[in-house]
Amino acid sequence: MPRRIRGMDNDILLPARSVPVDGAVLNPFVIVDDAAGLITFVSEVFGVRETAEARTPMPDGKLIHAELRLGTVNLMVADRLDGWPARPGLLQVWVRDVAAVLERATTRGATTVTEPTAFYGETTLGRILDPWRNIWWLWAPAPGQPDPTPSWEGGSDVVFSTLDEVLRSLAPDRRPGL
Repeated sequence: MPRRIRGMDNDILLPARSVPVDGAVLNPFVIVDDAAGLITFVSEVFGVRETAEARTPMPDGKLIHAELRLGTVNLMVADRLDGWPARPGLLQVWVRDVAAVLERATTRGATTVTEPTAFYGETTLGRILDPWRNIWWLWAPAPGQPDPTPSWEGGSDVVFSTLDEVLRSLAPDRRPGL
């Protein structure tokens, strides 16, 4: 019997095997200033390539569409046009080594939000804020790692407090449309 994918046995979502060009059922799309710079950043940090045939520049050179493939998902990127708000994302990525990806990202202009931290379910979590204001959750398996003590039982609250701090730091820039 074929393995069932959780969330894919309903009458609304297209089954993963039916999505064109091996796409995912859900693909994030971010709109930023300097989309080409973000593409370079993601390519270098995560070791992925831009899908060249998806790149769609406008006559002025701004990108109206570009894609990078991360595992089974396409990260779609566009330049912010006049009158458009930037729409950075909150993105989660599974990696082999959270600390190594944090290092690659910070050497390319990102800020560490959360250092590698033991998380529940034998995982390690780290977070970065890239120069385009996307916050990336970096997850890695950590077999045998015990679950942390919850903050309400005297454990660290670093997972919440670091995210809270960075989100609050981004909040003052509340121009219309952001």
